[in-house]
Amino acid sequence: MSSGKLLNIEPLKLKFPFELKKHISCSLQLSNKTDAYVAFKVKTTNPKKYCVRPNTGIVMPRSTCDVMVTMQAQKEAPPDMQCKDKFLLQSVKTVDGASPKDITPEMFNKESGHVVEESKLRVVYVSPPQPPSPVPEGSEEGSSPRGSVSENGNSNGSDFTQVARGFTERPEAQDKLAEARALISRLTEEKNNAIEQNSKLRQELDLLKREGNKSRGVSYVIVVLIGLLGIIMGFLLKKT
Repeated sequence: MSSGKLLNIEPLKLKFPFELKKHISCSLQLSNKTDAYVAFKVKTTNPKKYCVRPNTGIVMPRSTCDVMVTMQAQKEAPPDMQCKDKFLLQSVKTVDGASPKDITPEMFNKESGHVVEESKLRVVYVSPPQPPSPVPEGSEEGSSPRGSVSENGNSNGSDFTQVARGFTERPEAQDKLAEARALISRLTEEKNNAIEQNSKLRQELDLLKREGNKSRGVSYVIVVLIGLLGIIMGFLLKKT
């Protein structure tokens, strides 16, 4: 942190996680330590490479202001990840109630008698964070897993356990899913077979009912005929 008379600047090194063909941003926080309005201006040695928003502004008394510095997408990585770009932040007291519209280049001109504070900021490239490796280096198939050891000598067994648990749970979940699918398929097939058997039984029952009705009708006709025959025989016997 830079501790001037007017502003505190955090950080003094602009750290960019360098990646090719990507816009990368880094923020600055300016804190006004005074009871006066402070105007600021940000300059850089490579204006085509960086975008600063806002590059000028007012920090009100005892308040803070955030400045966003964005590096344009780069096509090539610099040698050894070294960067010579620099920034210069100038600050000066201004009248109470001033707004960014009141800022002029003359305010930061030392030759005009203005008391201008200047802070230099460096640009540092850092490697982007790497995702954790799913399989620890040096592990072999069939060998017992071992926790990794950090720089301070402490074992990171919990991290490895979580990774190993994720790998052991996935095959089991896939097996359970396959078993569930097979069970659903078998139950569906049995359900269809049961529906088909039920339909066949209903058809056979209807057929039996129709045949039973026909046989009953024939028996009734025979009984009537026998009755009529008896009446006729009786009538003939009376005549004789």
